Amino acid sequence: MEQLSDLKAILHSKRANIFYLEKCRVMQKGGRVLYLSEAKNEKQYWNIPIANTTAILLGTGTSITQAAVRMLASAGVMIGFSGSGGTPLIAANEIEWLSPQSEYRPTEYIQGWMGFWFKDNKRLQAARLFQQKRIEYLKLIWSKDRDLKNEGFNPDELAIGKALDNFSARMVGSTSTGDLLLVEAQLTKQLYKIAANRTKQGDFVRDHAAADDANAFLNHGNYLAYGLAATTLWVLGIPHGFAVMHGKTRRGALVFDVADLIKDTLILPWAFICAKEGATEQEFRQQCLQNFTQHKALDFMFDAVKAVALNKDWEEDATS
Repeated sequence: MEQLSDLKAILHSKRANIFYLEKCRVMQKGGRVLYLSEAKNEKQYWNIPIANTTAILLGTGTSITQAAVRMLASAGVMIGFSGSGGTPLIAANEIEWLSPQSEYRPTEYIQGWMGFWFKDNKRLQAARLFQQKRIEYLKLIWSKDRDLKNEGFNPDELAIGKALDNFSARMVGSTSTGDLLLVEAQLTKQLYKIAANRTKQGDFVRDHAAADDANAFLNHGNYLAYGLAATTLWVLGIPHGFAVMHGKTRRGALVFDVADLIKDTLILPWAFICAKEGATEQEFRQQCLQNFTQHKALDFMFDAVKAVALNKDWEEDATS
């Protein structure tokens, strides 16, 4: 059987795989984690490369053995049970994951986080930093991704540039997390409108329960981003409850904060593009995973969270 050190040879920030599985059984066999699907005349086994996997979503009709969970936990893989299509997670739409149990994770990041988290002004400052990094990442990726630019997603284009500049100016002037959430929601609404216009879906309305492809793809892609965020926080040893923006009492809220770093950049435009092209759910998911790898999304999320936790890039604050 593989040793624990072998399983963790690939850093979480460099891992490439997220699995969504349905109508299968996940098990451990011969020192490997496999999933079994039943065809008409035979049973088929498929290997899951757990040392290079970030998260696994188990959809409808799945089961998993205790031995498989033990191996996945030893490799630091997040496990979530979801509905059809990878959404919602089965926890009343909350962001909850089966986290591997390890008390030997770094302590410096949670200690750094606690150093500022109980101060309202510092928590607001951290939220602003997340939003600043989010916009910087969007501008960087959209300006160099040829496929996105060909579809009209270019930060130098007037409508997009104006929306981003307006958000940045209002973000700096926000005096509370409530104000910042409002500004952030308005930006996302503008980006939905721009994306709908670019892909000729002018009648789009964001509705989590809607059955149209754009809304379904947004739901699915966002849950993939939540998986990356949950992994980032688990590896760094920061509990999900210590949010800086989405509310101190909302369960798993920090996962939302961290996922927002990449959602607008990598999920939002492709949800509309894939809907326009009539892509299947699997094709959309594969596009998202390709985006995560190509644009080093997990690396970026790790760096952003570590920078905030260790008080790097923070502005001087006379009220601290």
